[in-house]
Amino acid sequence: MISTETKAESCVLVGVITRDQGEEEVEEYLDELAFLALTAGADTKKRFVQRMDRPNPATFIGSGKLQEVKSYCKKNEIDMLIFDDELSATQLRNIEREVKIKVLDRSNLILDIFAARARTAHARKQVELAQYEYLLPRLTRMWTHLERQKGGIGMRGPGETQIETDRRIIQDKIARLKKALEKVDKQMATQRGNRGALVRVALVGYTNVGKSTLMNLLSKSDVFAEDKLFATLDTTVRKITLHNVPCLLSDTVGFIRKLPHQLIESFKSTLDEVREADILMHVLDISHPNFEDHYEVVKETLGDIDGKEKPTIIVFNKVDAYKAQQSEIIPDTHHSQVLDELRQSWMAKLEHEKTVFISAKEKINIEELRETLYQMVKEIHAVRFPYNNFLY
Repeated sequence: MISTETKAESCVLVGVITRDQGEEEVEEYLDELAFLALTAGADTKKRFVQRMDRPNPATFIGSGKLQEVKSYCKKNEIDMLIFDDELSATQLRNIEREVKIKVLDRSNLILDIFAARARTAHARKQVELAQYEYLLPRLTRMWTHLERQKGGIGMRGPGETQIETDRRIIQDKIARLKKALEKVDKQMATQRGNRGALVRVALVGYTNVGKSTLMNLLSKSDVFAEDKLFATLDTTVRKITLHNVPCLLSDTVGFIRKLPHQLIESFKSTLDEVREADILMHVLDISHPNFEDHYEVVKETLGDIDGKEKPTIIVFNKVDAYKAQQSEIIPDTHHSQVLDELRQSWMAKLEHEKTVFISAKEKINIEELRETLYQMVKEIHAVRFPYNNFLY
């Protein structure tokens, strides 16, 4: 019987410790990069880290370290080299020329994952636009073998080299995609307008914190959820009812550190759901050792899209996983005991915002979340629909 399974590509990760990035921070970034690689279908075999004042403008890492990486990749038949930071066209070209295997940077890897995860025509157009905008300044890497003009009938442009021709083709594609997305954005804006004045609630948060699982629980719908990064690209909107008060709940694409700016721009219609929301539910994975950093990344991104000042519920998810960690220290720790401790912690008083501790997967403390959300929705709903106050 012939196996149809494709073998996972092997990869090596590369990061640098600089004055701006400490050793602990770089290791954390590489942990996330390894998860990104796994999500894309690659198997991480080794990490290389170099301490330097600033990345080498020619090869990102030093020549000695590059030779060490090259030797390891050749000896172990590695398929791909992934750098944690964005590489310039020159760096990509020089590194590939030296190691003679595929070289990606973090942005390229994220774009590849988005391309694989895009399910609708709209999402595919958004990703395609981001890919072309990423590719445009890096065309020199792709056409180093075409440094002179192509000969032959019909192959020579009007005084253009091949790279200039390709740059023009990509610019035309970018213009067409932007025009198509503007049309879709207007249609989506009209759809949002047609939903009436119902209170809008948007789920936001770092990628893979459980937003889609929570969406399924609150709306009793079946949104795709998986323990991988960027499971959700397209915004899903569902009407839900809280004690007879209706509202709209939307699930949005997850944020991540060093998110390519091309993606933020391309997915602006998706992020419009956040901009136009009345209430944000900022979901955090309390079991993740770096959830505080994730919180800051999301707050910073929300600031970039004018969503920072909205009424917010901080939802600490995955208390079941947090309980499991605590149980290793204190045996027989019960959910109620853990919840009581969390309610007394600094996390419960985060920036004076409302906080709730739950497990969407295990359905722990969901009623408290529903009640907290209901009180916030009711307040806005009462202002918009004063004649419906009998509902409360």
